[in-house]
Amino acid sequence: MRKKSSYSADGDSDKITADSPQPNHEQKKKKTFSTAKYDFSRHSDTLDRRKVEKVLAAAQLTADNWTPPMKSASSSPKHSPAAADEQTEDKMLNARIRRRVDMRSPWSCTLFTLLATLASILLMLFTLHSFMTRQLDSKGCDMYYTRSLFFNFADFDTEHTRFATKYSLHLYREIGFDEDSKVKGVPVLFIPGNAGSYRQARSLASETVQHYYNTVQQDKEALKAGATSIDFFSVDFNEDFTAFHGQTLLDQAEYLNDAVAYILSLYHDPRRSQRDPSLPDPSSVILIGHSMGGVAARTMLAMPNYQSNSVNTIITMSAPHARSPVSVDADLVRTYQRINDHWRESYSQKWASDNPLWHVTLISIAGGTLDTTVPSDYASLSSLVPSTHGFTVFTSSIPGMWTGADHNQAVWCVQLVRPIARSIFEAMDVHRSSQTKPRAERMRVFKRWYLTGMEETAEKSLPHKEPSTLLTLEDQSNSVNPAGKRLVLRNMGQTEKPKAHVLPIPPQDMPGQRKFTFLSNLPLEENANGAHLDLLFCSVLPLQPGHSAAVFSLDIDLSDGRAGSTRLACKNAASDRISLPASYRTSVYPFDKTPSFSYLQYDLDDLGEHQFVAVLDKSADSSHAWAFAEFSDNSESVIHVKTGLQRLLAFGTRLKLPAGRPLVTTFDIPALHSSLLAFKLRMGKQACGEEPEMFTPLLRQYLSEPHESRYFVNVKEANVSLHGIAPFMPPPLRTQATSNSLSLQFWTDPTCDSSVDVSLQIDIAGSLGKLVMRYRTVFAAFPLLVVALVLRKQFKLYDDSGAFVTFMESMDFCLRTSMPLLFMALTFLAISLAVSSSTTSTPTSTGWAVWRANTTESALDFTKNDLLLGSQDPIFWFLVPMFGLLSAGLCVIINYTALVVIRLLQLPLRILTSRPASTRKETAKRILLPAFSATSPKRRIVTASVLLLLVSTVIPYQFAYLVACIVQLATCVRASRNAQENRSEANANFYNYAHSIFILMLCVLPINIPVLVVWIHNLAVHWLTPFSSHHNVLSVMPFILLVETLTSGRIVPRTTTRLTYITDVFFFLIAIYAAVYGISYAYLLHHLVNCVAAWLMVLHFSGSDFSLSRLTRILESHDEEGGDVKKRP
Repeated sequence: MRKKSSYSADGDSDKITADSPQPNHEQKKKKTFSTAKYDFSRHSDTLDRRKVEKVLAAAQLTADNWTPPMKSASSSPKHSPAAADEQTEDKMLNARIRRRVDMRSPWSCTLFTLLATLASILLMLFTLHSFMTRQLDSKGCDMYYTRSLFFNFADFDTEHTRFATKYSLHLYREIGFDEDSKVKGVPVLFIPGNAGSYRQARSLASETVQHYYNTVQQDKEALKAGATSIDFFSVDFNEDFTAFHGQTLLDQAEYLNDAVAYILSLYHDPRRSQRDPSLPDPSSVILIGHSMGGVAARTMLAMPNYQSNSVNTIITMSAPHARSPVSVDADLVRTYQRINDHWRESYSQKWASDNPLWHVTLISIAGGTLDTTVPSDYASLSSLVPSTHGFTVFTSSIPGMWTGADHNQAVWCVQLVRPIARSIFEAMDVHRSSQTKPRAERMRVFKRWYLTGMEETAEKSLPHKEPSTLLTLEDQSNSVNPAGKRLVLRNMGQTEKPKAHVLPIPPQDMPGQRKFTFLSNLPLEENANGAHLDLLFCSVLPLQPGHSAAVFSLDIDLSDGRAGSTRLACKNAASDRISLPASYRTSVYPFDKTPSFSYLQYDLDDLGEHQFVAVLDKSADSSHAWAFAEFSDNSESVIHVKTGLQRLLAFGTRLKLPAGRPLVTTFDIPALHSSLLAFKLRMGKQACGEEPEMFTPLLRQYLSEPHESRYFVNVKEANVSLHGIAPFMPPPLRTQATSNSLSLQFWTDPTCDSSVDVSLQIDIAGSLGKLVMRYRTVFAAFPLLVVALVLRKQFKLYDDSGAFVTFMESMDFCLRTSMPLLFMALTFLAISLAVSSSTTSTPTSTGWAVWRANTTESALDFTKNDLLLGSQDPIFWFLVPMFGLLSAGLCVIINYTALVVIRLLQLPLRILTSRPASTRKETAKRILLPAFSATSPKRRIVTASVLLLLVSTVIPYQFAYLVACIVQLATCVRASRNAQENRSEANANFYNYAHSIFILMLCVLPINIPVLVVWIHNLAVHWLTPFSSHHNVLSVMPFILLVETLTSGRIVPRTTTRLTYITDVFFFLIAIYAAVYGISYAYLLHHLVNCVAAWLMVLHFSGSDFSLSRLTRILESHDEEGGDVKKRP
């Protein structure tokens, strides 16, 4: 039987016919660029097949630097005209073939593609450089050192939990303080995050131990209020990769509930507990979670094995609550959605009795811009928890910390662990079985420790206090400040005895909204011996009929016993003190060790029952201490900047602090709310005349939700950026009562009676750097869009002309035509989505992605920002073409990297398969029978079957996919060598086809790697329980079959029927999905490309005589004798 020629992969796609008409000159002009390149494969110059074969062989031998033997003189006449014509035609055809081979080199690149790639690389490098060098916060965290001791609970075994062989529970003790393994205090459980260690609890646990034994144990008031020691537990998850795998997150949550039940049981066992028998046994555990540990803590409350009310306080650090940090695992995305829906639905209940989370408080602490592991935007709780049950705060807002923290610093930063430890002690109540105060009191405690105190919702303690100080003043004293005049105190301590400076409080009926502000560089302390300054709010006695002086704990008489004195009943305002970082000419960072400023502010409504403000200077020695106090109108202290965002971006804005300004001036800029923008602020110098300034300008930039404040001391220039409205973030659970825009708050020396200019300009480089954290995952989706368009063009040209062009040729076509059009359409789609997202949400009927606020509120679509780039502002339309250009450049880099790897892998292959020169010459004579060695069909079928069997039982399909990528790489190496040694259209077509499929598989590989890492980690810790969600053989079978088919060296057959439109539509749909849904649902990209692989297998089988009977014969047949590898005919 006559075999088909191997010149064409499908037998007829590249066959040259002798009777095809030769186009005239006019017809050649009408040819397009793409069809003219393949003119040789579409017609012949009236040559017969043997002549073409001869010329092809000559071209190959010439390319291999081998000269065939000269013909004898008798073979043909030397001077025959026919021979001369034949030689001329041979030379022309030979030259055309060489040009064609050079043009179709996989390394070739047009100038246009080169320029586009260079632009992409430069933009990428510039963005990365901006991310690493621009708009960076200074690191101010101090390291915490401990002497730790951990006790492992070996009896917490498989009788208590099915994960006992994988995870373990430990109890922390501090050497030198408490080395006993028995429980005796309030249980607190630390939950590590992704790849975290149980030892990360050391700093926080050590702080609780030292604070209790050094401070709380000696504080009778604290002990009476319910404070006691803390039993600090920690969980060892064997450094599980929770952020990559949803099932691992569920396993950890189930184990944590079992651990909580076991911890609570310890207090019932007299052999394990030293707790005071008069106290109630604990019924709940305080949870502290870091990173994904915080998400696991929230997941616990939605698990079937959760004990009701066993958790009522959760504090998380750098935890991505709002959305999954990556979307490569379907289980993880679904778990996030289910957990978040549970929390939203719980807080949507009308009655507290129907809300299982009514007593739960959730505090989320974010690290800010220094956290380059998880975007701090994801730590927001605005879409999950109402403000009555939790809030989000940034570390730069926490009083006394005033600095950001990277992802791991949160667990050992001294400035952070101290307020967390102290807030826990203040929130606990050992006299209650829950071991904590009621929810409302806990919230007040956490707000006092974590928030600045300047928030509009901040609660003041002054109106709820009783007068505790009796102040007696002489009636004729000159210490009463005139009404409406600012109080300025310099060089305090000039007198030997205390002196009172009194300001009358304006009446309530005065027009405008007025407030009181106070600032000093001295600390304010209540009932403290040796205090240098007191701020008192006073009323004239008697407050009530029959009120006696015996009720006051402090009596201050400044009248020297003279008659006609005035007695005032006063409240000390020290409990409402707000700490501000000190700002002097020598100040550099807000977290410097310089003693902080004391600041107080009250609305006039909070002072309704008082008539005077008394500033009591009790300094015994003269010092450089100072103080300011004044009443100001909000219309003077708050300035609304009405400049629009477009004008701000184009020209910036100039602000002016007037000469007669108040102590505090706030600029509210509603147009600035995006986390993608960064600005440069520059402040002019203030002139103070002859008197030296008492402090340099202090700047606070802040957002109301989430609670983010950043301080700049001795400000001249400042990097302004925020975590406001961020891409892909769900809408807030409740309508926000306050503006979510940027505000700039300035404290300036009011004695410097001069105006100060402030300018705010866009920082383009810094704004580009902000894109890195928010859009890192875009490179898991957009490159697949580019590759899908390239493959779509390759298949289209192949079906039209029979030539499968190189990846770079197709990239050049797409960069000129389809990519600009598609990215233009996606840009308009992004604008439309941003406009619709910024409008009021409308009710929707889809149940799986919707939360009902209550029976009267409209349903919110919490997934409305998941599409495309997730931007909620149309001004960022340019990001679509920008990421398209970056992705195209990345695909070019991936292509050339793959080419380099393939070329390097050819070197050992050449050494192993090298042949003598005579053999190469003999092979060259038979160029039309390329020697692409392939395994037998039986071996390929058996290999694929074994791999699929392993997928269905032991290994996840991600591992099989990695194997398929390696096999495809090997196929590309062999195909590349074959195409170089035996230059023909068929070999070049097959190599280009195999190479493009390999690039496609590489783009999908990052989606599969994280789950594969989790599986390998589980093997390392001897956890062999299979992943039930990753053993679907259909998820990888098309890839395996396609790769095994390509090992035979067969290219996909051409389709000249309407089936070609199916291939076209498949790749186009992948491109569209990768752009619109790929970032939020990246795991589906694997399955879409898997469908394309299945379709390609259909095309392969449609061009072969495959049948079940033939498959049976293959399985029953044996390899050729001697084990020789078969050659593809």
